[in-house]
Parts: sequence; structure tokens; C-alpha cells
Amino acid sequence: MRRANKLSVAVVLLAAMLGGCSDLYWDRRDTIAFHAGDAPASNIAIHTIDPWPPAAAKRSHRTNGDVMQKAGERYRNNKVTPIQPIGTSSIQATAAPSAPSGGGTSGSQ
Repeated sequence: MRRANKLSVAVVLLAAMLGGCSDLYWDRRDTIAFHAGDAPASNIAIHTIDPWPPAAAKRSHRTNGDVMQKAGERYRNNKVTPIQPIGTSSIQATAAPSAPSGGGTSGSQ
């Protein structure tokens, strides 16, 4: 009989400890959702009429089909025209000469 009392006390203690792991506290919060929090920013976003510029809704873009077809053919045939850099200087940049690969510092030992 004594063993049954110890077992029941252990079960009650275990249930009490596991009861602390319950998420009832989080279910009884004063917010509507768990991700609630920044009400001013939410209100600003809700009351913004249209955050996108009018050009963002434009779906018809003027294109030239002949130019696009030629570009597609060049891409398929691997004859893509290299991009020419645009700049304000007439001087073309060149790669700096590489330093000789030595095995350490120069000088006597």
C-alpha cells in the first residue's frame, strides 16, 4: 500500500511539472495573433491607398520583335555580341602587370 502512495505522488508531481510546459499562457494573450505587435506600422500599411507608382501596373511594353528575334538567334548560335563599356573617359583600362611569383622576401639571408 505504501508503494501505491509513492507512485501516486510521483504521478501528481510529474503532471504538475508537465503542466508548466502548457501553452495556455500563450493562448490567453491580449493580442489577436502571435505575430501581432507593430500596430502603427500595420495601420500605415492598411491606409496606404496605392504604394506602387502607376507605371508598375502597365503590362503592355513596346518591343521590337525583329530585334528580339535576332537576339534570340545570336544567343542560340553562341554568337552573342560582347558588351561595350560606356564611360566618360577615352582611356581604356588595362590589367596591371602581375608581380613575379617568388618564394618569399628579397634580400640576403
